Amino acid sequence: MGFADQRFTVNLSILFTELPLLERPAAAAAAGFTAVELWWPWTDSPTPKPSRLDALGKAIEAAGVRLTGLNFYAGQLPGPDRGALSVPGEESARFRANVEVATDFAGALGCTTLNALYGNRVDGVDPAEQDALALENLVLAARAADRIGAVVLVEALNRPESPRYPLVSAPAAVAVVDRVNEATGLGNARFLMDLYHLSRNGEDLPEVIDRYTPRTGHVQIADDPGRGAPGTGSLPLADLLDRLAKAGYDGWIGLEYKPGDAPSTGAFDWLAARARAAR
Repeated sequence: MGFADQRFTVNLSILFTELPLLERPAAAAAAGFTAVELWWPWTDSPTPKPSRLDALGKAIEAAGVRLTGLNFYAGQLPGPDRGALSVPGEESARFRANVEVATDFAGALGCTTLNALYGNRVDGVDPAEQDALALENLVLAARAADRIGAVVLVEALNRPESPRYPLVSAPAAVAVVDRVNEATGLGNARFLMDLYHLSRNGEDLPEVIDRYTPRTGHVQIADDPGRGAPGTGSLPLADLLDRLAKAGYDGWIGLEYKPGDAPSTGAFDWLAARARAAR
């Protein structure tokens, strides 16, 4: 497998945000993409009115793109929150209320990857209590995802930007994946390999790719520093993508980077240049 076989999906929660949500799928299609992914779009509600869900589903279908990834409710993203499922009280209750809603929405659109952000540590709460709550909620999510033939993703974020988030390395996230799979017996929990976050944590990215590609359910990229498009920072993303292909990763690669000051349509020139180089 090589670059020509790799498939890219654009994250509509960080790209094309200059447009209203319902216009973004068509904009992605016009830019040449056949697939999109999303953070949970309604940070104010884990259970929005069906009309809001229907409108987004119709916009995706009308654009002729496929929804390939969706986050469960994770609080305010972008913002200070980094997930909800390990946060005691109202936030974890909101996550649980969202599980079936998000799963049904994903299933109706043929989406088979659901990202469950772990959640920040909370002052005055034993971390072991939060971890037990996280496992309980991840098991709930994995069983719901299994109903539609989907996987649940566990993501490592980066410590500089998310200092209260406990999963800030590939091994830490994969350890949670293992606990979920052991608890459910389903085997549908997988690692979300975000090369930007792992780079910010100072991890050896070639080693991460070689070691964890078989455990990976999705990959996301952005350059570092800056979280911009490939070529705006110093990460050797072309080489890393080649290494992923050689390691056997054949899933979608999510473009989860900031477009900069220009419109999002100008943030994909690197793809055309890389395609020409691969010929």
